[in-house]
Amino acid sequence: MGQITATLDKTIKEFLRQKTILFWTIAWPILWVLIGSFSYVGNASEEVIPYIRGSITISMMAFALMTAGMANLPGNIAEDRERGLLSKLMSMPIKPWRDFVGRILALLAFSSLAAILVALVGYICGARFSYTMIGGWQSIGFLLLISFASAGIGMLIGTFIKHVHGAIMTGVGMAVITAAVSGVMAPYSTLPSLLQHFARIYPISSANSSITYLLVGEDYAGYDPLSASQTTLTIVISLLLFVAGLITYSRFCWRKE
Repeated sequence: MGQITATLDKTIKEFLRQKTILFWTIAWPILWVLIGSFSYVGNASEEVIPYIRGSITISMMAFALMTAGMANLPGNIAEDRERGLLSKLMSMPIKPWRDFVGRILALLAFSSLAAILVALVGYICGARFSYTMIGGWQSIGFLLLISFASAGIGMLIGTFIKHVHGAIMTGVGMAVITAAVSGVMAPYSTLPSLLQHFARIYPISSANSSITYLLVGEDYAGYDPLSASQTTLTIVISLLLFVAGLITYSRFCWRKE
């Protein structure tokens, strides 16, 4: 547990110290919550505006988790590689799983903080949700799936992109592009047919739609993402991405060059 705790503590401190990470993970989603809450409600009635704002808030919470996993995590891995920390760890009797468990726990803690701050700003701006206790816990489960899928992608990026700046910007670019074309940043109903199919397959957008369905309603999700087949697909692909990232990271980042 000592190595896990040390890695967790180190990673969180590094996340909080880097201005780029704080901007893309917390400030950027909050900015879009503020813009969206007052610019994209259009001529909607007073009754539905709080739920439109709720849908926007959920999307930006998902985006915060995406950037944390896809940009912050690979940037942290690349930084440790550049400083020679990974080489030093490989020379010690330390198992790779202890390192990535510490990193993942730090990522989950930091991501949770970012999501809570985004949700708080959304609520202050007038976002409201309608949910049951079971729906609330299910939503937390889908938020975890977003984190796991994003972390898996992030570990793949961090394994193959060697430099810190390149790893962070690759992750940010991937998060922004995939969010834009998969219905995270735009309503599912406005996507062309091809991108709607992608949105159902891409686990992050599917999980985002599931949370929207649970907390706001089907009209805002655009379809029913909670069917047995769709939910199974979301869970399986999320976990496959996570496992693929772990295996790739442990085999290649911990390989002596």
